[in-house]
Amino acid sequence: MSGTHGGSSAESEPESKRLCKRSASHEHDEPTEGSSAAVSVIMPVFNASDWLDECLQAILEQDFQGRMELSVYDDSSTDNSRELLERWRQRFEDRGFPMLISGHSSSSPHGVGFAKNQAVSQSSGRFLCFQDADDVMRPQRVRLQYEVAAANPTAIVGCKVCRVPEGSTERYTRWINSLNPEQLLTQVYTSHGPTVIMPTWFCSRDWFEKVGPFNEGGKGVPEDLLFFYESLRRGGHVIRVDECLLVYRYHEHAATHSVLEETIWNLRVDFLQERVLSQWESFTIWNAGKQGRKLYRSLSPTNQKKVKAFCDVDENKIQKGFYTYEESKERPKPRIPVLRFTNASPPFIVCVKLDMTSGVLEENLRSLQLKEGIHYYHFN
Repeated sequence: MSGTHGGSSAESEPESKRLCKRSASHEHDEPTEGSSAAVSVIMPVFNASDWLDECLQAILEQDFQGRMELSVYDDSSTDNSRELLERWRQRFEDRGFPMLISGHSSSSPHGVGFAKNQAVSQSSGRFLCFQDADDVMRPQRVRLQYEVAAANPTAIVGCKVCRVPEGSTERYTRWINSLNPEQLLTQVYTSHGPTVIMPTWFCSRDWFEKVGPFNEGGKGVPEDLLFFYESLRRGGHVIRVDECLLVYRYHEHAATHSVLEETIWNLRVDFLQERVLSQWESFTIWNAGKQGRKLYRSLSPTNQKKVKAFCDVDENKIQKGFYTYEESKERPKPRIPVLRFTNASPPFIVCVKLDMTSGVLEENLRSLQLKEGIHYYHFN
């Protein structure tokens, strides 16, 4: 979603109960009785006028043969986004493609999560195709993702992406596109966020309603990661269509930039502790450097006690012999051994950045005949 969003005030009603309720003060188009679509394209909009024409044209060019609708929620844009949307309405209607446009015009935006929830709430499709206004879908996107989602009703279905400008976020884009089906589940603790990125999501309405709605905390809240983790908690699947079905635009105003790294870090640590470390009696942190020590300090006291060693390839760190946790209130302070990786024992939490060691990390893991998701998980 384009633009930078402001936060909204906290709601007194629990989030899980507020299933995308619509306020009577919002202008909106009601879908007519019996007009349920097979697919609703869900598009939040905030100051997206630079990209809307290209985005909307691509939605019109979908080769999907079923009934579709476009549900747009304008989150208090201050440019001419709303006017542009209205200009496109007739073109959509002429193709038998209903266009539902609503929004609000209060002094500040309510955030990406709120806008997406509102767009879902006013839509009728049995399946939801999430689309950011600054991205462009390829003609076969809805058709191919619909086929997979219809066969996997409890899945979040993503796809490969083509990044523009080419070469921007090169490592991240390579990671998005190269994960194998098992890694879509094992690498959910890495720093990048969901293993299928939000702008490519496609899922059944039933599954969305079981998992959601999106968090409406506004600016700085990673509503996509929170939803993704909740989907996994409920046994949801993660599937990627291995074709580039979305042109994924990088620009400085993207809402992603408003989320602090520390916010993501804390969410990942909590999820790792909940899903993995709670099942392990002890483990080794692979990396005795800054990132490994930061992970150790971020763990609960119970999980800190489970760390039997750090391991590394750096002789200087290994020769020191121990990492002393100076901030600990325990006496004596915890001293955790630092071992050469070949002398350490699994399971491991690997805190070495992916794709940054010219394949050395991956070769070291292979040399120990370790299986990802059983003997180790990546955290970085």
